[in-house]
Amino acid sequence: MSGPDLPGGARDPYARLVLAVMPEESRVGLTLGFVRTFAVPEIAAVLHGTGQVTAQPKARAKATGTAMFTLIGCGPDSPEGREVVAGLRRVHDRPGITPELMHYVLACFTICPLRFMDEHGGRRPTPPERDAAYTFHRELATALGLPEPPGGDLAGTEAWMREVERDRFAPTPQASALWASARGLLASRLPGPLAPLTPVLAAALLDEPLRRALGVRRPPAAVRAAVTAALRLRARTARRRTA
Repeated sequence: MSGPDLPGGARDPYARLVLAVMPEESRVGLTLGFVRTFAVPEIAAVLHGTGQVTAQPKARAKATGTAMFTLIGCGPDSPEGREVVAGLRRVHDRPGITPELMHYVLACFTICPLRFMDEHGGRRPTPPERDAAYTFHRELATALGLPEPPGGDLAGTEAWMREVERDRFAPTPQASALWASARGLLASRLPGPLAPLTPVLAAALLDEPLRRALGVRRPPAAVRAAVTAALRLRARTARRRTA
C-alpha cells in the first residue's frame, strides 16, 4: 500500500517509517494491535455487538488500516485526516466507550507496530521515529477530543497499557468469537512464505496473557520456532538490502 505525500512537521519520521521503510511490518503490527483490543471485555462486547468483525473481518480490518495510514500520512489536522477523525468520532460515539478505552485502543495502534518492528523488522525504530510516533499519538487523541494520553511519553504510555492489561484482560465468549473471525486475517498479514499457511501460525505472534484472554492454546514449540525463524530471516534480508 503506498502512502500519501508526507507533510512537514514532527510526525514525518514516523510517517516515513510506517509508509515507506517498514510498511509490511506496520500492517502486521496494526493487525496485532486490533486483535489485542479483543482481550478487554468492554471493547470485545462493543466490537462483537456491531457484528462487523465477525461477519466481514477483512472489510473491517481494511477500513481500520486505511484510516490509520491516512491519519499517519496526512495528519489528523489535514482535510483527509479531519474526515477520518469525524468518522471515528461517529463510530465510537456510543454507550460503553469511555475515554480510558479509547486511549487503550490508540495505544495498541501506536505501540504494537513498534513492538513488531523491534522484534521482527529490518531494524529497530530510532529515537526520533519513536518521538514522532508519540507526537502522532497525542495529535490523534486531541483530535478525537480525548484528554492528555496517560504516561506523558511513549514509554509511559506503554507502561500504562501494561497496567490496563494486568487489570482488565479477561476471557469472554465475545473475545473468542472475534479471534475466530480475525485469526485468518492475521495469518494472511504474515510476510513472504508464511502468508498462505494455516491460522495456527497467527497464534504464535500472541503473547501468553493475550492468548489466555482469547482462549487460544499455545502453539507447539516447533510452530513458534518456525515463525520466529522465518521472521528473523526476513529481517536479516531486509537489513542487507538497506545496508
